[in-house]
Parts: sequence; structure tokens; C-alpha cells
Amino acid sequence: MKVFTTSIIFTVLSLIAAFFVGFYDTSEGLGGFPHGAKFFFIAFVLTVLEVSLSFDNAVVNASILERMNELWQRRFLTWGILIAVFGMRLVFPLAIVGFIAQIDPWSALTMSFTDPKRYADIMLSTHHLVSAFGGSFLLLVCLNYFFDKDKKTHWFTKVESILSSLGKMQGISMALVLILFVVISRHLPLENEKLPYLLSALWGIVTFAIVDGFAALFEVESDEVVHSLEAAKSNSSAATKVVASSGLGLFLYLEVLDASFSFDGVVGAFAITQNLLVIMLGLGSGAFFVRSITIYLVEKKTLNQFKFLEHGAFYAIGALGAIMISSPFIHVSEWVTGFVGVVILGVSIWASRRAEA
Repeated sequence: MKVFTTSIIFTVLSLIAAFFVGFYDTSEGLGGFPHGAKFFFIAFVLTVLEVSLSFDNAVVNASILERMNELWQRRFLTWGILIAVFGMRLVFPLAIVGFIAQIDPWSALTMSFTDPKRYADIMLSTHHLVSAFGGSFLLLVCLNYFFDKDKKTHWFTKVESILSSLGKMQGISMALVLILFVVISRHLPLENEKLPYLLSALWGIVTFAIVDGFAALFEVESDEVVHSLEAAKSNSSAATKVVASSGLGLFLYLEVLDASFSFDGVVGAFAITQNLLVIMLGLGSGAFFVRSITIYLVEKKTLNQFKFLEHGAFYAIGALGAIMISSPFIHVSEWVTGFVGVVILGVSIWASRRAEA
């Protein structure tokens, strides 16, 4: 429980804050206790939604955090949560609305309070573009995990061994994702949507290439870190550079990965409520819980106890990416998306237990 204390406190305070937002909200002639209770419940629902959508994200975060030194772990769990709560849950929606409506962020913020319906309509109108960006990024995260020629542990051996062999072909994952989005864009119902959708996907691919490249450039494997620190122990500045280089790339990678996971939840939240503060409070509480789950998984070495849990997380990421890119054709409820991820992770835990028996 010690790991989750901060999350529980933040959630309680957020739910209370959501209640008072509703209590004093008289924009629609409402307000009072019933409206406050409604906002309290909506914030709670958004918290649960965020956790269900991002549970697999916690598993992937844990697998990457284990490769980071303690300094960068702390930075991710402190700076990262600020970026997740305020950056993705407040600044990101304002940036999208400002870009689409051609207004400055302050005007977008003002619109969220004075004309929340228009604000929500603008956010929802960008869903397929945001999904193309996030979907392309998440699909590449998934494929790069399985297209790894050095991967030794397989859950579905016949399939994953073939995918691992394909990893010898450089750029295979990007080529497949690019072809997929070209095909999808050609079948979009509206002609004026095709190019923007494809460009959003291309930006997702480019972002992955840059962030993954930085992770590879800056990452120093643990044995190299030890060797370098031993060689530089008489030079504190050299040692500091080694420690920094071992975490910066992975930190950037995790932040973009977090952002991609939050896209669907942030946009989908506007279908539940149009109040920006309640969305930030509810999704922010969920983000805190995801961080706590990540810490718990790292401290308990859970990934070492369940050999297929990491596999399940990346399969869930692939499923989320597939759902996001299908949004122009099929609307899948965020609850269904979260449920799919939880089921895949549950099956991977069961398979891990069975393999150890």
C-alpha cells in the first residue's frame, strides 16, 4: 500500500475538487450538490478508464525503467508525472483546439469554459487524426518488440520465432506500417480526409524513428555503464555524463510512449464530459495510479516472475494501435479498448503461471 499512498491521496483530492467544480458550475444554470455529485462520479469514471487503458503501459514502462539508472528512474516518476498530468491532460487538448480553430492557447482555454460544447466538438473532430499519429507509433512499438532478431523467449513460439527472424531485415516494421496506412488512407470515405490522415500517420512514424534513435544513441548497457564508471571514477564529470547518457534516451522514449497511450483517453473523455478541469482531474488521477503500478512492478520484480507478462503488454499495445487506426471506420468504446488490454494481460499472467507449473 505504501507504493499507492500518493495515488490514493491525489485521487481523493481530485474527486473532491471535481465535486466543487460541479457545485459552483452555473454555466448551464445548474450547480449545487446534485451537479457536484455528477462531476464527482464522472471524475471517478475517468480515473478507472485511464487505468484500464494504460495498465499495459505500466508493464512496458516497468520493463524500460529496469534498464535505467536510479537517477533517471526518479526523474521519470517525478518530471514524467507532471508532463503526463498537466502536459497531456491540459496543454495537449488546448494545443489541438488552438491549432484547429486558429486561436492562441489562452483563447482555447477561455473557450473551454465559455463555450465547452464547441471546444468538445473541435476535439472530437480531430479523433481520427490523433488516432493515426498514436496508432502508427504504438504499432511500431509493438512490432519492434517482436521483430527482434535477438529475442529468445517466445510466448507463441511458431509465430514469434518467425517474426524474430524477420527482424534481420532492417526497417521492416516501418515499411509494413507505412504500407498499412497508405492502404487505409485510400479507403477513407471522404476525399479531403485522406491526405491529413496519412500525414498524421507519417508524423507518428517519424516521431518513433527519432525517439527510438535517441534511445539507441544515448542508451548505455548496464555492463558498459559499470565499466565506464570504473574507468572514470577519478573524474566525477565523466561519470556524470555516463549516468546521464544511460537514461536520457529512454526517458524521451517513455514520454512519447506515455503520450501515445493517453491520446485515446484524452479525446474519448470529451465524449463523457465537456468540462476540461474534470477531464484533467479524472485522467490525472488515473495517470498517478499507472505510475504507482509501474513502481510496484519494478520493486517486486514482477516481470521476472511472469515470463509472458511483457509479451502480453506488447500484444495489448498492438491491439490498442489497431483499434486507434480503425477509428475512421469503426467506433470502439474506450471501455472495450481497456477491457481488451486487461484480458490480454490476464491471459499472459495465466500462461506464465502454467509454464512454471
